[in-house]
Amino acid sequence: MMILATLLKRTASTASLIAALSCAAHAADDVTATPDDAAEGSAIVVTGVRGARPRTVADSPVPIDVIDTRELQATGRVGLKDILGNIVPSLTVPALGGGGTSSGAKPISIRGLSGDYVLVLVNGKRRHATALINNLSRISGGSTPVDIDLIAANSIGRVEVLRDGAAAQYGSDAISGVINFILDATPEGGEFATTAGSHYEKGGELFQQSVSYGTRLGADGGFVRFAVEGKYHDRADPSGAIVADSIDLYPRLADGARDPREATIDRNRAGNYGRTNRDYIVNGSYNAELPLGDAATLYSFSTLSYRDIKDGRGQFNANNVNSLPEIYPNGFLAKRRIRETDFQLTAGLRTTLAGFDADFSSSFGRDDVKLNAVDTLNPSLGPSSKTRFFMGKQISSLWVNNADFSRTFDLGLAEPLTLALGLEHRWERFQNKAGEPDSYRDGGYVIPAGTTPFQLAYGGQRPSASLVSFTGTTAADAFVLTRNNIAAYVDIGANLTKAWFVGVAGRVEHYTDSSGDTVSGKFSTRYEIAPGFAIRGGVNTGFRAPSLAQQGFSTSQNTSVTVNGDRIPQLVKFLAPNDPIAGYFGARPLKPEKSLNFTAGATFERGPFRLTVDGYQIRIEDRIVKTEILNSAEARAILASPQVTSVLAARGVPGISSVQFFINGVDTRTRGVDIVSEYTLRTGGLGDFRFGAAYSYNKTKILHVADNPDNLANTILFGRQARADLTGATPRDKLVLNGEWTLVSFRSLLRVTRFGRYGEAGSSQTSTVDDRSFSSKWVTDLDISAQVTKAITIAVGANNLFDVYPDPVGVIQANTGLGLYGNFAPFGLSGGFYYARLGVKF
Repeated sequence: MMILATLLKRTASTASLIAALSCAAHAADDVTATPDDAAEGSAIVVTGVRGARPRTVADSPVPIDVIDTRELQATGRVGLKDILGNIVPSLTVPALGGGGTSSGAKPISIRGLSGDYVLVLVNGKRRHATALINNLSRISGGSTPVDIDLIAANSIGRVEVLRDGAAAQYGSDAISGVINFILDATPEGGEFATTAGSHYEKGGELFQQSVSYGTRLGADGGFVRFAVEGKYHDRADPSGAIVADSIDLYPRLADGARDPREATIDRNRAGNYGRTNRDYIVNGSYNAELPLGDAATLYSFSTLSYRDIKDGRGQFNANNVNSLPEIYPNGFLAKRRIRETDFQLTAGLRTTLAGFDADFSSSFGRDDVKLNAVDTLNPSLGPSSKTRFFMGKQISSLWVNNADFSRTFDLGLAEPLTLALGLEHRWERFQNKAGEPDSYRDGGYVIPAGTTPFQLAYGGQRPSASLVSFTGTTAADAFVLTRNNIAAYVDIGANLTKAWFVGVAGRVEHYTDSSGDTVSGKFSTRYEIAPGFAIRGGVNTGFRAPSLAQQGFSTSQNTSVTVNGDRIPQLVKFLAPNDPIAGYFGARPLKPEKSLNFTAGATFERGPFRLTVDGYQIRIEDRIVKTEILNSAEARAILASPQVTSVLAARGVPGISSVQFFINGVDTRTRGVDIVSEYTLRTGGLGDFRFGAAYSYNKTKILHVADNPDNLANTILFGRQARADLTGATPRDKLVLNGEWTLVSFRSLLRVTRFGRYGEAGSSQTSTVDDRSFSSKWVTDLDISAQVTKAITIAVGANNLFDVYPDPVGVIQANTGLGLYGNFAPFGLSGGFYYARLGVKF
C-alpha cells in the first residue's frame, strides 16, 4: 500500500489520475451481464445461434463465455489482447512472440492454437485482418490475425467467446472458436474515464483517457453511441541481464588497454527485450440504429484507429563492426517505427421478407501500415548513412456483403424449428509496397585502415549491407494480391423434445485463388437429463484459407559471413510459395487447412451454483508453417543450378545464400478440457460474494510432417525448435480463481491466476543443451473501487501484485546480455503494475 500511495502522490498533480472500475472478472462459461442474471444463467447470446430462436448461456449446446463491459474495465491492462488474456483461461499472450512487427501486433494463442484459427466478429460481422504479418514470430509464426487491440475497450457492451468450431456457420478461420464484440447500445448518457499506472520499478508509464456518449435518434427507439479512447504507454526498463564487467563493449585501445568508457556505460544491454514499445494509440467507434416504422431498421457501426509505435529492435555495442563511430561512438539501439491507420465501416438493413427475418449488410475494412526505421543506419553506406528510413507499407483490405434470412416453422415439435440461411461475398486485397533503396541496398563501404581503436579492429572489412536488425522491402519483394469468395450456408435447430435440442449446419465456399472450393458441416446437441443437469456435444468440420499475406509475402535480408577475415555479403530470401525459385525446393501454392473437431461436455446448475465441463479434440491437416532457413549443401546446390541463376539474373539479383517459405507442412491434434464453476452468495448486511474458478488444459501433438522433396532428402525442412514452439511454447494449463465482494458502493475483486509450465527450445537441431523449461507461476491481480457519488467512481489496483517474474535463465546467457527471463512468459517480463482510475458518468 505504500507503493500505491507513492503512485497516487506522484500522479495527483496530473489531470490523468484514474480510476477504476467496478469489478468482477469471470472467465466463466456462463458469465453474464449483471450479477443477478449471472447467477441464473439467463444472458441472451447471439454468437453461434443463427435464426430467430435466441438462447441463453445456460441452454446453449456449445460452450460460450460472456464478458461484460465492467470486467473489461476492471483492470489496469491496456489493449483487448492482454485484457482477455487475463480473463479467458484458454487465451494466452506471450511476452515476446518474436522479432519483426510481432512486437507491434502481438500474436495470441487460443487453446494452444494460433490466433489465425479464431474468427473475430464485431456486432456479428466479420472483421478484417491486420496487415502486420508475424513473419519473425516464433509463436504463431507467419500469422495475420485480427488485431483486437485496435477496438476501443470502452466501446464494447459485451464480448461473446464461442469455444467451439463454427466454420459451417461463419466460414474461414472459425476452427478454435469465435470472438464476437458486441458494441455498446446504451441509447443515452455518457462516461469519461482517465487512468494512470506504472510498473513497480521499471517504468512503462501508462496514461489513458476515454469518453463515450449516446443519444437517441428519432422517436421509435433509434440511437447513436460514440466512443473514443486515447492512450500513451511508454517502454519499460529492460528486464535483461547485466553484461559482466570483464566483457568489452568498446574496441580495445591501440596499446591493448580497455576503453575508459567501459566503467561508465550502462551494462544492461538488453534494450530490445521486455516491453520495448512506446505506443500512442487512439481508437474510436460509433454504433447506430434507426427504426423505419415497425418493419425495418437501418443500422451502421464503425471503428477507426491510429497507432504510432516506436520499438527497440536491436542493441549494437560500440565494438560491433556495424556501429560506425562517426555516427554512433557509444553503440546504439536500432528502433522500428510503425504508423498505422485502421478502420472498418458497416451498414445494413434488418427487415422482413416473404415471412423471413432478413438482414442485408455491407462492410469494408482496411489496415494501412507504414514501416519506418529510426536511430539506426545502413553501415554499407559508410559515415554518410542516414539514421531514419522509410521501409515500406503493408495494406490489408476486406469487403464483405451478407444476406441472411431466418424464420421458425411449427412442425409439432416441443418448440418451433428454426431455419437460417444466407449468402456471403468477400473481396480481399493485400499490398506490400517497397521502401526507399537505402533501407535495403548494399553501398559497398569498406572500413578504412587507420590508428583508431575501431579502425585497428575492423579496418579493411565490409560492414553489413542494408539496415542493421531489419531490412526494408525491396522493389522485387513488392506485390499485390486480390481474391473473391462466394459462400452459402444453412443452419437448422430444433428441440425434438422439451429436453433434447439438435442443430445441424452446412456451408459451401468458392475462392478464386488456390484455396478453391471448401465444404464444412456441424452437428450439435444438448440433452437435459434432469432439471439443472444436461449433457452437450457435437462434431464439426472446418477450414482456414491461407491469407493473402502468406501467399504473397516475400522479403530479402542482407547479411554477411566472415571468410579468411573478410566479410562476404549474403542474401537470405523469404520467398512466396508460388515463386519459381521456391518451386525448385518443392514449394506449392498454399491450400486451405482443414479441421475436424469433437466436443463433449456437461452442465450443472443448482440455485446460485453453476459448473460446466467441456472436453474437445481439434485435428488440423495441412497446417501452414515456415520452413527452416534452407542453407544445406543440397539447398546451395539448387541455388547454384542454372535454372535458379537464370531466374535471379533476370531479376538483377547476383545470388541467394539461403531461402525460406511457407508450406502446408504439418498435421496436428489438440486435445483439451475447459472447466468452469461459479457460485454467488448474497448475505444482505455483509454484501454479495461471487466466487469463480476456471481451468483450461490443452496439449498439441504433431501427427505428421510433410515429406521432403527428393532433392532435399537430407535437409531439415521443419526443425526441432519449430516443432517445440508449436507444441510447448504456451502454458499447457491455466487456472483462474476469482473472488468479488460487493457492499453498497464498495467493490473489490481478487483474481489469482496460475500459469502452467512452458518451454523454449534452443536453436540447435540436434542438442537440447540450450533448451529452457519454465515452471508454473501464480500471479495475483487486485482491483478495489468505490462509488463516491452517483456519478463518480474511483479505483486503485495492481496487476501482478506480488511482482512475480519467470524463472531466470543461466549465468551464461546473463553474461552475454541476453534476456534474463526467456521470451514467452504469458504474464510479461516487467513485473508488477500499479494503476488508478477515475470514472465520471454524465
